[in-house]
Amino acid sequence: MSRSSPSRAPASTSNRGKPHTIRIIGGDWKRTPLPVLDLDGLRPTPDRVRETLFNWLGQRLDGQRCLDLFAGSGALGFEAASRGAARVVMVERNARAAQQLRANQSRLRAATIEIAEADALRLAASLAPGSFDVVFLDPPFGDDILGRAIELAAPLVSADGFLYVESGVPIEPGETEALAGWTLVRHGKAGAVHYHLLQRENDE
Repeated sequence: MSRSSPSRAPASTSNRGKPHTIRIIGGDWKRTPLPVLDLDGLRPTPDRVRETLFNWLGQRLDGQRCLDLFAGSGALGFEAASRGAARVVMVERNARAAQQLRANQSRLRAATIEIAEADALRLAASLAPGSFDVVFLDPPFGDDILGRAIELAAPLVSADGFLYVESGVPIEPGETEALAGWTLVRHGKAGAVHYHLLQRENDE
């Protein structure tokens, strides 16, 4: 998603709500800067974390279906689209953040991106199981919804797909009922942010 780092100093009153930029790391729009509103709770996934994640995923996502469930700045979703994803659904309930996502989508002429201005948990509950190859899950750290978000997101991942989770605490699949049968493929930490790539265990 994209909600600003817990260690980041609060934005001044004069700057709050004004845009700054993120940079697309790789793919068709490599190095393209995108405006991001400076809103309370908005924490764009840092460049080095995104670079690591997409190294884990193999750099390109050609033909894959992706869901950025708590899109915020759209850093993950735009990165996925830049790297060839066939469909990227970004979900963001904040009206101003969603408006900025649409403006950036228009600027890039990103036909594969769909932006849903909606509550992420409610929308996730309405989606068909197995309908995405990669689900990016980065809920606000302070809202205590991580468990419910994982519970709703995990079924949406296709059989060979991946679930990416950012959180303020490390995640162990064996300690989370919704992740029973999942494997922690990779895990990293950047400041206060833990980031995880998970995949279902292969029964064969």
